[in-house]
Order: sequence, then structure tokens, then C-alpha cells
Amino acid sequence: MTQITPQPGIMQIALYVSGESRLAGHDEVLKLSSNENPLGCSPRATAAFAEASASLHRYPSTDHASLRQAIGAVHGLDPDRIICGVGSDEVLQFVTQAYAGTGDEIITTQHGFSMYPILARMVGATPVTVPEAQRRIDVDAVLEAVTPRTRIVFLANPANPTGTMLDGDELDRLAAGLPAGVILVHDGAYAEFVAGFDGGASLVDRYPNVVMTRTFSKIHGLGGLRIGWGYAGRAIIDVLNRIRQPFNLSSAQLATAEAAIRDSGFTARCADLNARMRSRMRESLIQMGIACDESFANFVLARFASPAEAEAADAALREAGILVRRVAGYELPCALRITVGDEAACARVLETLGGFMAGRAGA
Repeated sequence: MTQITPQPGIMQIALYVSGESRLAGHDEVLKLSSNENPLGCSPRATAAFAEASASLHRYPSTDHASLRQAIGAVHGLDPDRIICGVGSDEVLQFVTQAYAGTGDEIITTQHGFSMYPILARMVGATPVTVPEAQRRIDVDAVLEAVTPRTRIVFLANPANPTGTMLDGDELDRLAAGLPAGVILVHDGAYAEFVAGFDGGASLVDRYPNVVMTRTFSKIHGLGGLRIGWGYAGRAIIDVLNRIRQPFNLSSAQLATAEAAIRDSGFTARCADLNARMRSRMRESLIQMGIACDESFANFVLARFASPAEAEAADAALREAGILVRRVAGYELPCALRITVGDEAACARVLETLGGFMAGRAGA
């Protein structure tokens, strides 16, 4: 009897685990496990979503022209070189489906976003993981890992879950060092939290084999709607549009995202709050004796003396009704990733961890 079998690589995929949102024994949980915006989304986005509810019986546009034009206007980009997707994850999937397959290799890094190996296996490609240097992407290690089978390099910058970042010179060195037939995907999900950073757009303009992806889930606070976008040369965008389903985004998604990205005042307020609270979090953690690299995202990576101490710190936070992210699966067993919240949330986290560390010192 013939068995029904999936394509090669699919059964090797470990299911993605998202940040927790519920905690037994606590009716109100402070969720700092998914890097969500503590200010929510723009009031203009909320109004646009409500207005869109009156026309849910209508099919959405297939070309996303209005949203692409808004993105282009805000970021100074050519709308014809922009593609929109169901979160930036779908754009990453488009790239993988279009340019890699069985027998190919896709490079990721040691602490890189866990979706990258999943995408590789989805198309039957082999994920190749290269080491990082002190939780920072090592450009030389990436370039050394390239073989004739390499098709894609996935790079999150700022990186998740470390929060570290490559500067422009290192990014340029990486792009220049890759063969012309290898696509560099610069995942800029957290780019808006870095003052003056273009998220990789200028890199795309200099190299025809670079794709930049961005999301509305982080600074724009629309994680629940799943909207993202990518920017690349016209040749790549043309290919990606051929596998994008025509109605992949709803009218409500399109209208809400456009309102969100045009509300630059709200975006700036979110970035300012994050910068202030992120600095406060890091400085306070270091004073407590908890190691913490400089973060360029909307979270900090708190590093403890041992996996046992990290587990105990997590338990203390959970006891206080606070959910953060354990990142042992990212080869960081001694660390907790903590979303930067508003002032009250940060104070609550620091008070809890301060008490925890004081108790450890007095034990």
C-alpha cells in the first residue's frame, strides 16, 4: 500500500513556540515575552480598522498599491520595489520558495531567529548554522560557510534574541563578499528602534542580491494583524509576486497598516519611549550584577551566571505575574529575553529582579 509522505525536510521541522501569554494563578499577567509594543498601535490605525469593518464583504486590492505607496513615501523607497505579506515571515517564505530547494544550503547564525531553519527545511534545503562571536554575527564565519550549494543567507539586524547589531561597514563587507548568486536577506524587524538606521534599504540599492524585510508587528503594534513587507530589486520583486497569492492581505490589514505607517508622530513616540526604557533596563541590570549587552531592539537579553540561576530568575518573575522569554532553544541557556515595556512595567521587572539578586547574594 502506497503511503502518503510529505516533501523532504518537512518532518524535520520543530514546531515554532511563541511567547507565553497566560500564567496559572494570575488573572492579570505582565506579558514581556513577545516583544510587543507597550503603547499598542496608533489611534489612527484603530480607527482605520473600525472603518474597514463596514466593507468586509468586498475583496481587497490585489496589488496593495496604496499601502506600498505609503511605505515608499515614509521611507523614501520606490513603491514598485516593495512587496507586502502576511507578516515579514511570509515575505521570507516567498524568498525561500523562489530561490532554494532540495540539495541547496541556507545559512543562518548560532543565535538567529528560529524561523530561518524552519523555512529552509520547508523547501527541502539544508540549514547551515555558523557560530557567532560573543552573541554577535561573525561576518567572516558567514563568508567562510558559503559553498557552491549556498542560495540564501538569513541575517536579522538588529538580531533576535540577542539585540546586537552589525554596523554599516560590516553589512557592506558581508554583502560584497557573497557570490552574486547568493541572496542576502536582511531582516529588519527591529530597525525602527535604531535611530537613523534605514533597515538595510541602502544595502538593497547597492547590491542586486540583497532583500530587506520589515514588519508592522513591532514598533507599529500590529502583531495581531500579521502584516509585513519587503524591498528588493525589481527582478527579485517580480519573481516573488509570481508566487504571492493575490488576496494574501485583507482590506482591514491594508487600511490599518497604511494608517499606522503614516502616523509618524506615534511611531516617534514609541521609539523614544523604548530608547529611554531600554537604557534604564540595561543600566539597572548591570548594576544588579546581571550581564546585558547593548541592545538595539525593543528587548534586552539578561544573562545570568548559570542556567540554574536563569531558571530561578524566571521563576521569580513568574511568581510576580511577569512573563519573559526563556531562550535556551537559541543556545542561550543562561539568558532571559525581556521585552522593554512602559515605565511601570520596567519598574516592576527591575524591582522583582533586584529582590531576586539581593536574595541570591544573601543566601
